[in-house]
Amino acid sequence: MNFAVIMAGGTGKRLWPLSRECRPKQVLKLLDGQTLLRKCFDRLEGIFDLRNIVVLTNVNYVDLVRENLSELPKENVIAEPVVRDTAGAIALAATILHKYDPKATMTVVTADQILEPTDIFQRAMRTAISFVDENPDALVTFGIQPTFPSSQLGYIRFGDAAVKGTSENPVHLIEAFKEKPDEKTARHYLDNGSYYWNSGMFVWRCETILNKLKQFLPDCIEPLEAIKTDWGKPEQQQTLQEWFPKLPKISIDFAVMEKAERVYGVELNCRWLDMGSFAALVDILESDPDNNIIITGHSELLDCKNNIIATEEKEHLLALIGVENMIVAHSKDATLVCPIDHAHRLKELLEKIKAHHSGKFV
Repeated sequence: MNFAVIMAGGTGKRLWPLSRECRPKQVLKLLDGQTLLRKCFDRLEGIFDLRNIVVLTNVNYVDLVRENLSELPKENVIAEPVVRDTAGAIALAATILHKYDPKATMTVVTADQILEPTDIFQRAMRTAISFVDENPDALVTFGIQPTFPSSQLGYIRFGDAAVKGTSENPVHLIEAFKEKPDEKTARHYLDNGSYYWNSGMFVWRCETILNKLKQFLPDCIEPLEAIKTDWGKPEQQQTLQEWFPKLPKISIDFAVMEKAERVYGVELNCRWLDMGSFAALVDILESDPDNNIIITGHSELLDCKNNIIATEEKEHLLALIGVENMIVAHSKDATLVCPIDHAHRLKELLEKIKAHHSGKFV
């Protein structure tokens, strides 16, 4: 049986004050009144049965996810008691699905990405699922053709020859995973043509990824066995609370993908954006004639250009005069005013806010 797992546990600190620890970026209604989580869910319809879509999220976000995806069965929203990075999250989901169906195939997607158009995304997904059906020991990821030399994204190097797939979505053997490069190296990757952005999406058999996790991350064996044994029993949550925090805190790329054999990549030839910062809005939304990105119910701008102006408070008026190259982001209890080229310092600012205000505004 084919399952989809939506990873929806991140907070999105670089979108503060719109995103908070209690209201993560994937449930912000910044895109035509829709959330990133809803858009991600809608992309999966037509590939997966509704009952086979699972959302893995932070324990504090369960109600928000269920509110946003009200048609999803309640038990399909799984709460992580603590943050354990992608290896722990994927291990938990694979363990649960494998208990339900020992031959389950698992597609992993993230809730904070923009992928357009949907039909190209879906064709690539079907190619990967078909490949795993034929090669159950394979681990498949997706590579995005880079459009500029990004030093903020990881890369994967595809082998030259396609081993399977279609002309539109060929499947290649993965030769290497590369961490975020410096600008010079990123330009080399772009010019080379064999390097793709690492999308952080995967397809594999649950049994296969669990075997790899146990091989390369033996400290996960005991916690996963305990969780599997008690899942579906009255002691399910107690066991999860006790054993999940004991899983190693590490990414799936470091834990498995960089070490495993038979790792493949599918070319995903569509528009792809990681919605991790205000700057990403520039690539997603249409600007006004003065190059302002405006996400408000009411705004008045006088001699303003090259700004990002955003609020979910639709009845709140944002009015600016003579402002250039700034981020103005307003929420119910906090407002950010920041030069766009200083946005990378948001995490530094949040540490000060947390220290001075006892975490009230984070």
